[in-house]
Amino acid sequence: MIEILRREFIYIWYYFSIQFEQIFQYWVLGMVLGSVISVFGKQKIHQAFQALGGRRLGVLGIAAASALGIASPLCMYGTIPIAASFSEKGMRHDWLAAFMTSSILLNPQLLIYSAALGPTALWVRLISCFLCGAAAGLLIRAFYGDKAFL
Repeated sequence: MIEILRREFIYIWYYFSIQFEQIFQYWVLGMVLGSVISVFGKQKIHQAFQALGGRRLGVLGIAAASALGIASPLCMYGTIPIAASFSEKGMRHDWLAAFMTSSILLNPQLLIYSAALGPTALWVRLISCFLCGAAAGLLIRAFYGDKAFL
């Protein structure tokens, strides 16, 4: 029994070390890129999102909010308080839904990790996250209409 456990441990460790060696450079690059965006770009992203609030873009606002959500370096725990503050300032809820969904699903670090899997995986992840964010905004707009702007 001990020999079986030892063999399985060696097997798991071997594949873990191979995967770690393959992904390590993307992991570091993702952390660096995420940190740079968080320090230097987060305020600009949030200002751009706030600037959307004063415009009448209609459905195009949902697409812009979804794209800004992808660019946002925030995870779920950082997105929720930011979205709450945007809501208090009168941001449209359909735009908030698009921003929150895209921001939670994808951030710059995850883009780097997706690039490690190849260009096809990167584009599938990028497009699907954008479409999911836009769908969230469109669903809020469809079910709540003008009440989406509270």
